[in-house]
Amino acid sequence: MAERGPAVRRRSRSGSGRKRSHVPVRPSAACSPVARKRQSPVGGGLPAESPCDNDSGEDMFGDYDSFCGNDSLLAQVDDIEHKYLQDGNVDVKAAGEIVLESGQSGVHREEQDHSGASENVVLKAEGGCPVPGRDLVDGNQEPAESLSDDLPLTQLLYFEEMDELSSAFRVSSVSEGRHECVNSSSDKIRSPSSLCADAEHRNRPTDFSSDPKCVLLKTGSLKDHLKSAMTGNAKAQTLQVSKTKQLKEAILSEEIFVARKAIESSSVDIGPFYGLPSKVKDLFRQLRGIETLYEWQHDCLMLESLQQRRNLIYSLPTSGGKTLVAEIIILQELLCRQKDVLMILPYVAIVQEKVWIQGLSSFGIELGFLVEEYAGSKGRFPPIKRRIKKSLYIATIEKGHALVNSLIETERINDLGLVVVDELHMLGEGSRGAVLEITLAKILYTSKNTQIIGMSATLNNVGDLQKFLQAEYYTNNFRPVELKEYVKVRDTIYAIDSKTENGFTFSRLLNFKYSSYLEKADPDHIIALVTEVIPKYSCLIFCPTKKNCENVASMVCKYLKKEFRAHMEKEKQDLIKNLKSIGNGSVCPVLKQTIPFGIAYHHSGLTNDERKSIEEAYSSGVLCLLACTATLAAGVNLPARRVILRAPYVANDFLKKNQYKQMIGRAGRAGIDSAGESILIVQEKDKHLVQDLVNNPLENCYSNLLLELTKGMQSLLLSLVGLKIAVTLEEVNDFMCGTLLGVQQQLLPKEKSLSEVIKDGLEDLIEKGLLKGRVSEKNHHSKCTLSITPLGKATYKGSIDLAYCNLLYRELKKGLEGLVLESNLHLLYLATPYDMTFSCSPDWMIYLRQFNQLSAAEQKVADIVGVPESFITKKASGQAIRKNVDSAVVNRLYLTFVLYTLLKETNIWSVSEKFNMSRGFVQNLLNSAASFASCLLHFCE
Repeated sequence: MAERGPAVRRRSRSGSGRKRSHVPVRPSAACSPVARKRQSPVGGGLPAESPCDNDSGEDMFGDYDSFCGNDSLLAQVDDIEHKYLQDGNVDVKAAGEIVLESGQSGVHREEQDHSGASENVVLKAEGGCPVPGRDLVDGNQEPAESLSDDLPLTQLLYFEEMDELSSAFRVSSVSEGRHECVNSSSDKIRSPSSLCADAEHRNRPTDFSSDPKCVLLKTGSLKDHLKSAMTGNAKAQTLQVSKTKQLKEAILSEEIFVARKAIESSSVDIGPFYGLPSKVKDLFRQLRGIETLYEWQHDCLMLESLQQRRNLIYSLPTSGGKTLVAEIIILQELLCRQKDVLMILPYVAIVQEKVWIQGLSSFGIELGFLVEEYAGSKGRFPPIKRRIKKSLYIATIEKGHALVNSLIETERINDLGLVVVDELHMLGEGSRGAVLEITLAKILYTSKNTQIIGMSATLNNVGDLQKFLQAEYYTNNFRPVELKEYVKVRDTIYAIDSKTENGFTFSRLLNFKYSSYLEKADPDHIIALVTEVIPKYSCLIFCPTKKNCENVASMVCKYLKKEFRAHMEKEKQDLIKNLKSIGNGSVCPVLKQTIPFGIAYHHSGLTNDERKSIEEAYSSGVLCLLACTATLAAGVNLPARRVILRAPYVANDFLKKNQYKQMIGRAGRAGIDSAGESILIVQEKDKHLVQDLVNNPLENCYSNLLLELTKGMQSLLLSLVGLKIAVTLEEVNDFMCGTLLGVQQQLLPKEKSLSEVIKDGLEDLIEKGLLKGRVSEKNHHSKCTLSITPLGKATYKGSIDLAYCNLLYRELKKGLEGLVLESNLHLLYLATPYDMTFSCSPDWMIYLRQFNQLSAAEQKVADIVGVPESFITKKASGQAIRKNVDSAVVNRLYLTFVLYTLLKETNIWSVSEKFNMSRGFVQNLLNSAASFASCLLHFCE
């Protein structure tokens, strides 16, 4: 690298003699992203030039040695330089100061009468980093106090080290520099800039006095460098910027630049913190309390596949620290490679936790990138294109798919540098798995520069996933806290041991005496298991159903001693008051009973605000026991010392190994507990099933494109044509070979190949009026182009399920003929989501009561959509129904009544009581209706 000479910056002089804030010369474009206008030319064999040289390389002074005809400033430089060589006691820096003083007296005498300011010299390190020292601070100020007040400790240590380095350099330059220069035939001076850069890069002090090469040498004479520096200063603009702010920005920009260069070159030495600025390490310490990384995390971040930006799948047990690795990779992409990032998470609650509670928004504010939430009704399609700041999109599976579609359509998919998928095993879970597979397949096909990182605690058939994602695989069994697994049968607890024949070894008997009355109330001995840990430690009880959660919470607190009420009593009362304010004066009777004992339930029947309050109280230790459903296992981070599984069931289905691992993974979380244990309560009749559960491997992850036909295969084919990713049969076949289904073709029906399944799907879409074109046997190998119809375009643009698109279109057309606008009821019916009708079972007396409260015009709406008054009356009175009425329409109108009441009353509590529904269901209905209304808008457009 070309070496740079010292840059000289003049102070602004005015008649008033007022001094202007003095700042270092800005780094060159070749060195840092802070400034990109000037770049140091490097030529073979030519003397290195200052970073302030003009672009053309032309000498502004020409053949003139002086600025006026009488005295020659540069001639004096030559004289002093020769004098220095003869008299070894004079320091080079002192010589420079003599030159400056002489120049001022001879050339600018009149200006000095008005302003007695002297010139400052700023040394610049190689790479554009200003060398801190007394030259950076005005001589009238206290030494560097204003610069160091707000700087992180790592940067202050770095400045101190540079100061010591420069002091050692000055001492050695007097003794050894003189000797070297006298013995040398040349009178060249070397800048210490490269030494500073090397010291910064290796982050350790160097003894310059021991190295004879580390003396003042330079490829050009002092005269040349002074000319070059004054040329740059004449052209440079002095900015009115705070020195502290500019210095901090320069340091951060320099570290980002060094990290970016290191990553591009794939070198072993990748900068302060895995290629990131040291500020990132400080933020992890301040916001997360993370001081050091686990060994496996370091090994994973140093993988060659990551250095070369290949796709990666990694798998570790729950609580192993997978998320931290992903976040460091995300920050590398945002800060070093300057690309947008998409992070896909399974649930809305986890997206919100990642954006707000885990502080990624705080990272964005500190490091200069945007964090955008794509969950529920939030998210913009396509996202705003930003010129400077990059974006981290944190999205649910469905929103992530819509975002990728919008980027492909606007030809911006290459702006997406990285996609991170948490809980990658979700690929094998129903319609959501199908949507995730479609999203990843589109990214793989349309962008060769987008890196994909997938992580999960429960993966088995990794080979198939590696082929699908074209990825490397990393795994480790590390768990920071030991987890002990137990099974309880009657009053005996067995340790799970896979080495034994049946998978169990005897551990202990329950040390708890039950009365006959208590034995009837608590046959599973939950109270005995719970009181061994609470209130000192936390405990989770996973229950099969929501109702069972509430029953268990009530039963446990009923038989606890009164001493439990005294633990954090004031905080518990504050929690009840908070829940009361959330419910506009109402609080759940069960929670009112259980919270004083430090117990609560947690399931989807709670509103979002109630869930958040309970989660915060549990995390802070106010609550020590939660009775919850299985959804919490894959949801927010709520750790526990002991996890109890009330039964090996989720609703009516027997527990899967993946679900079991997710649940027990909540026990013994890192940094919170020193140990963790799980206890699965089993009845005698289920003992053989539990043995299989313990001994069997994790379930395989299979494609759901065929099982979820309308949300899977057909939806994919429609969007491929609509987005013009693939518009011929050959192109569609080529795309489908790159999906997980293409890798797992053994899932296809025995009598059909993949191309035949694709052909059938396309013909079905043409028959429904969503696509145009022909896919007959004759032109099977021809280039017949498929195109999308207006209805097809509306369907994929609005993210409408293909099962309902024709029904929705018919209802909207029917609405055009006779839309009742006297109230909002008819519009609300059209915006009521179809997929929630299956989870609704109307209470017919409530149905009839709500119908009778409608006006005549509103009752006409019910008749228009196909639910006559006579049908509701007969259902409420229990009479036989002769005329068939579509149950989906009946249920949908009932949900519309709920939304209509909510529109008028706006209180979820009163509406849920009026319709005998849980508060969580009413709120979920409201959120789903808002999302569906947005889809409806795009469909109509």
